[in-house]
Amino acid sequence: MHIAIAGNIGSGKTTLTRLLSKHYNWDAKYEDVDENPYLADFYNDMQRWSFNLQIYFLKERFKGIVEIQKSLDNVVQDRTIYEDARIFASNLHAMGLMSSRDFENYNTLFDLMLSLVKAPDLLIYLRSSIPNLVSQIHKRGREYESSIRIDYLSGLNDRYEKWIEGYKDGKVLIIDVDENKFEDRPEDLSIVIDRIEAQLHGLFK
Repeated sequence: MHIAIAGNIGSGKTTLTRLLSKHYNWDAKYEDVDENPYLADFYNDMQRWSFNLQIYFLKERFKGIVEIQKSLDNVVQDRTIYEDARIFASNLHAMGLMSSRDFENYNTLFDLMLSLVKAPDLLIYLRSSIPNLVSQIHKRGREYESSIRIDYLSGLNDRYEKWIEGYKDGKVLIIDVDENKFEDRPEDLSIVIDRIEAQLHGLFK
């Protein structure tokens, strides 16, 4: 079984990955953001480093999915390969921060990778307002995230909504993280788990 968690920066993907991994006793596959050698440079000069950053993320995500699909273990994954192309690279291109030449090259590579892997059994999308994202980003205090622009976060949010609306590759569960505080309230986490069970096994309908 493969559950993948999608959502904007600061929406709670890593936290939910950890909580579900603990609840189900499944393997957790985390996004190695802190290991990305381009991230700090990107936030300081998005136009210069956008293509490098996205290629690195895409390579790591593809490698992770190949490992998941070779394994017999049940997995909860922090962020999906779809988001790299459908959300982040697309948003950078629309903002004029990635050239059309680089964007087309990137998408050709993404389409090739996507043809070689399967969709997750369940995609969980963490929906959040911009004020909530900003609050969570400030709360965790990563220095390289301190310069993230509000218009950048807003553009990502818009693309997430459009992508989820058109997602047809498998089952989708949407969690409103403005309302559901699964990190702080056990009863909210129970609601998330019940909804996951309903999607995967038809329980608690």
